Amino acid sequence: MTDAEELRGRTRELLAAHLPAGTDHMEFLRARFDAGLAWVHYPEGLGGLGAPRSLQVVVDAELEAAGAPDNDPRRIGIGLGMAAPTILKYGTEEQKRQFLRPLWTGEEVWCQLFSEPGAGSDLAALGTRAVREGDSWVVNGQKVWTSSAHLARWAILIARTDPDVPKHAGITYFVCDMTDPGVEVRPLRQITGEAEFNEVFLTDVRIPDSRRLGEVGDGWRVAQTTLMNERVSIGGMRLPREGGMIGPIARTWRERPELRTHDLHQRLLKLWVEAEVSRLTAERLRQQLVAGQPGYEGSGMKLAFARLNQEISGLEVELRGEEGLAYDDWTMRRPELVDFTGRDAGYRYLRSKGNSIEGGTSEVLLNIVAERVLGLPAEPRTDKDVAWKDLAR
Repeated sequence: MTDAEELRGRTRELLAAHLPAGTDHMEFLRARFDAGLAWVHYPEGLGGLGAPRSLQVVVDAELEAAGAPDNDPRRIGIGLGMAAPTILKYGTEEQKRQFLRPLWTGEEVWCQLFSEPGAGSDLAALGTRAVREGDSWVVNGQKVWTSSAHLARWAILIARTDPDVPKHAGITYFVCDMTDPGVEVRPLRQITGEAEFNEVFLTDVRIPDSRRLGEVGDGWRVAQTTLMNERVSIGGMRLPREGGMIGPIARTWRERPELRTHDLHQRLLKLWVEAEVSRLTAERLRQQLVAGQPGYEGSGMKLAFARLNQEISGLEVELRGEEGLAYDDWTMRRPELVDFTGRDAGYRYLRSKGNSIEGGTSEVLLNIVAERVLGLPAEPRTDKDVAWKDLAR
């Protein structure tokens, strides 16, 4: 079993062989992956050493102290937080070796082709079709709300391969090359003015069967791994005290005493405490990950994340008064990442409205928490045993 001291030694060996100040950024990241120091709990040869997940902080601390470059995790969050754990669990050895290294180094950006305009919050009702033709699948359909599709080389995709069975049973999971013929990415402009999201149209896109993850028709089960990891990565990110949305409003409160009122003070205190409780709960959830795959508790964290962001950003606009109604830039842009704290209060207020939709709507997550965490009776569902082709649409 690899221990903390051995990991420190391996990290120092890496730094001695690849001095951060004199080594190309990408060369260093590749060397780190090959040394098993990318994600230490992954298997040897796949960026890890089979060590306990809890020891990753030992490596990260040594590298940070040495000024080593990181892989810009916010830019490649979909790959790191959603695609990688799914590939690790369901991918073939060939798929793991092909995808995981360039995914972790950030050489290849990933996106997620799940949501559809016709399915809404009911992901299992998706209608994008994949039809088998020899050793390939021909895919036709439309996906929506696709972050980073304009930057991505690869996508995780779920499509309907059997319309004659109930909706959850006829889905298969694929890896789609975003550069293939028939893949069209269109910007989807948001209320913020930016087009961080995209629509993706798939027209006779051929995906080799070798890029299928899991068994044919078992895509819903594979997708659950992606979704549970997605909710943890959104709602359970590591933050310092007063990190995230609570930070800017707390600074404004301290620096602008003329804006303060008793009522605003009481409301800010309540949200500050809730933000700190959420932060500490997220830390506990990450520690639970040491024992294995994330559970449905991640849905609760995602719920809290969305509600807090919307309440905090609303209070910040109110605190700033007329200033809060200003907006810095409505220019149509296609950003590489979402920067909640680097923009003004108006941006935070508008962008946070999407937090209760992306990564699973709050309504769906409330059902998951009620049924899977609290054990409450499930809502009546009349479509679970009906073939997808017979559902009303």
